[in-house]
Amino acid sequence: MKLDKYMVGRRYGKALFEAALDKEQLAEVYQELRSLRKVFTNIPDLGDILTDARLEPDEKEKIFATIAPRYDGLVGNFLQVVFEYRRMDDLVFMIDEYERRYDEYRGVLYGVCKTVQPLTPEQKAKLEENFARVAHVKQVQLDNQVDPSILGGVVVEASHKIIDGSLKRQMERLQQALLQ
Repeated sequence: MKLDKYMVGRRYGKALFEAALDKEQLAEVYQELRSLRKVFTNIPDLGDILTDARLEPDEKEKIFATIAPRYDGLVGNFLQVVFEYRRMDDLVFMIDEYERRYDEYRGVLYGVCKTVQPLTPEQKAKLEENFARVAHVKQVQLDNQVDPSILGGVVVEASHKIIDGSLKRQMERLQQALLQ
């Protein structure tokens, strides 16, 4: 059974997180992974290139050798394993999983809030404070997105959960109740 990119990302990211936790290097590894993500963001096809079966192994090793020396310790070892197992095209998913676990460990939750009009800084801060209490985390950071289709209210999406307090959803519920 072949694993998809998300499953591979979860497994490798979890393994790196647990190793960093054991060695008490969570923050250091997090910072190095942020730096590594920039490399893969600046060169979007890099993971595919380093995994491509059409390239000779020595060509891939030359490319990898330009990246690897920047990272040592846990991240350096991690990169070597990912490269040897030909999973470089999944690296960003691994970094995502590490970051998700790191944020969860610190009690920080990131999400999106959709509103018809942009929130004021005070409204956004109050919404983040209230959502942190509901989600049982220390801190919530929401990105405010304007979405006129919700008609009014707010929709908050974070940690694979949605709290839909939109006027559109309330009207849909009322319509369903009337039709029953």
